[in-house]
Amino acid sequence: MMRLIARTRSILSLAVSMSLMVLTLASCGGGSSRARAVTLKGSDTMVILGQKWAEVYMATTPGAVIQVTGGGSGTGIAALINGTTEIAQSSRSMKDTEKKQIEDKSGRKVEEHSVALDGVTIYVHQSNALTGLTVSQIKGIYTGVITNWKDVGGPDKVIVVYGRESSSGTYVFFKEHVLDGADFAPQVQTLPGTAAVADAIGNDPAGIGYGGYAYGVGIKHLAVSQEDGGVAIEPGEATVRDGSYPLARPLYWYTLSNPGEAASAFLAWVQSDAGQKVVKDVGYFPVR
Repeated sequence: MMRLIARTRSILSLAVSMSLMVLTLASCGGGSSRARAVTLKGSDTMVILGQKWAEVYMATTPGAVIQVTGGGSGTGIAALINGTTEIAQSSRSMKDTEKKQIEDKSGRKVEEHSVALDGVTIYVHQSNALTGLTVSQIKGIYTGVITNWKDVGGPDKVIVVYGRESSSGTYVFFKEHVLDGADFAPQVQTLPGTAAVADAIGNDPAGIGYGGYAYGVGIKHLAVSQEDGGVAIEPGEATVRDGSYPLARPLYWYTLSNPGEAASAFLAWVQSDAGQKVVKDVGYFPVR
């Protein structure tokens, strides 16, 4: 069992390391080498999803060419601003200032597309006896107010805290919805990608981290209570879909208005039953 868990985590780690370079997959249909590629860039939370969408779509769409890179939601949005990607994958909402930059530069509006659902998940080691935390407790841990597991019902052990880099949409979402805009404590160890956070937690019995639901293979997901003394809700499809899980969120694609024919066709497929099946296969939740 542990060997299977380690293998699964290695696969996820490989997926994110691949996000540092362009993944170009072409279907076997004739003339695909001459086709203009549709480019996706951004969220590391979504990179494994984008890669799987590309793989399945190109296998069934002769001539389609999809290029997928990660780097974080902020990186994808910056690429959309600069005109170097057609589609920005983002695990956070685009800011009004970012939309205005694009509109001022291109003369076109920004279109937001919800393509999957996720719950930002609190990760701990499998050996951790805790089953849940409140949002205020999580905030206390990440702002440095709470530094020992015994202060939240765990063992007398210093908490080792892991987080994401500031270009991450998950970092932004977590700072807004958990920390209420407060700064992360200096002792939070910043790691490059959700797979790295999940891997660290899998090897650290004192660790805590956060990230997309699909990356939590082989580690423990904590239930989360919005209010002190409230019922702790576990992340899952039902609780993310009905919004009862406090850290539920959509995952987005952003494009310019009237994207090209190839990008529009890919988007329509992603939002179809076939594309939404891929969402479930990867470990996230479909939008419908």
